[in-house]
Amino acid sequence: MSVAEMNILVIVADTFRRDHLGVYGNPYIRTPNLDALGRSGVVFEGHTVSSFPTMPARADILTGLHSYTFMGWEPLPRHLPTLPELLSRAGYLTMGVVDTPFFVRGGFGYDRGFDDFIWVRGQGDDTRPHERADYRAVWREEADRLVARTMTEAERWLERHYRERFFLYVDTWDPHEPWDAPPYYTELYRPDYGGEQLYPAYGKWREAGLTEDDVALAHATYCGEVTMVDFWVGRLLAKLDVLGLREKTAVFFLSDHGFYFGEHGYFGKAEWVHDPGATVSEDSVLPDWLPRSWLLTVGWSPLYRELTNVPLIARVPGVEPGRRRAMTAAPDLLPTLLELAGVEPPPEVQGASFLGVLRGEREEHRQFVISSWPLYFAEGEITCAVDSRPRRVASYMPLTVTTPERTLILGGPDEPPELYDVVEDPGEQNDIWRSRPAEGRALMERAISFLEQQGTPEQYLRPRRQALERFGRAYDMEKEAG
Repeated sequence: MSVAEMNILVIVADTFRRDHLGVYGNPYIRTPNLDALGRSGVVFEGHTVSSFPTMPARADILTGLHSYTFMGWEPLPRHLPTLPELLSRAGYLTMGVVDTPFFVRGGFGYDRGFDDFIWVRGQGDDTRPHERADYRAVWREEADRLVARTMTEAERWLERHYRERFFLYVDTWDPHEPWDAPPYYTELYRPDYGGEQLYPAYGKWREAGLTEDDVALAHATYCGEVTMVDFWVGRLLAKLDVLGLREKTAVFFLSDHGFYFGEHGYFGKAEWVHDPGATVSEDSVLPDWLPRSWLLTVGWSPLYRELTNVPLIARVPGVEPGRRRAMTAAPDLLPTLLELAGVEPPPEVQGASFLGVLRGEREEHRQFVISSWPLYFAEGEITCAVDSRPRRVASYMPLTVTTPERTLILGGPDEPPELYDVVEDPGEQNDIWRSRPAEGRALMERAISFLEQQGTPEQYLRPRRQALERFGRAYDMEKEAG
């Protein structure tokens, strides 16, 4: 069919680890609907996080930019054109259905450009003192859960508009914590489950006093949510078939990042340290409702593969099923969808279309991907990342450079880099920085050059240049001696 007639459905599930899908090799977690989507579509094995965490990742998707280079957890800059806005101008009816709570809260404006938009309230409302939600108290059945309500709203919209050419964006916070799917889902992975729930420690789980069984319990409740998300996504995909839209609609399923369940000693996706005596930078502004005793510091929080490897599955009419090893990232989605729709991307877009890879016309896309917290993160600064609660930053937050063979963890001038051979060591357990300094330095240089090309402000680049100068010097000394 011509691109002028094709609909587009994008489904984003928050905190969905790639290795928890059968189509990516998991042998025991039940995800039959997403696995079926993968078998009938194209499975991308090299899709990697760009901006981290939740809302910076959405900024990448909606703008086609590497948002970590110029913004953080904040409102979407009004001058940036968005994917739904561009498709709406091209004649698409654009709709957003989300339960991820930060799209519009606080004037964030991530709904901009949609012709219509539904926020299914309830997720994360207990994280801010002036917002109270009792939706969990009135749950009676599975259909009351947030992912169920979100997918149902999307189904209802399709029933009303399936005869029009549309772009439908559906975004669910599940399987993000708290993991509170109906118990029968968790019982699939923990038969003796008694209804217990455990919130992530957001740090080193042993130091937090947790046991291996505590983490296993949490993982079982997470797996239950994964299967629940799969069920309700399957309902939405089935509605496409009922409405006769399967051969008229391109479907993309992806996530923003993963989660640690004990790997590298972490339980969560960042390290929070309670430090009531910590100081903040002079220009930091703390909200009046936040007492000084709140002070959680975001500690050293590296992005390993459990966070950076995320699923991307695409089923596009006329494209044969298969698997692709090319490296892609969230900013590439906008130009890909625009090309699929026959729309020219704005000149400021930094992502690059991978439609040729999707169609099997070429094998490579990116040589590497940088995954990063907002680059302004520095000691003493305040960030609202993760859940919009202000937290102090302990040091320059590390970024990760991923190639098909290596990962590099690069922080500021005081943190030694880490280098891993992910072919021989996919779990990133053996740091080879000292034995491969030339490789490490070369990858640092490529990463800094890439950041320069994206127009990254110099104050964000400076600490990484200092790290290159300090830790790359070891390679120079060895070279001179040898």
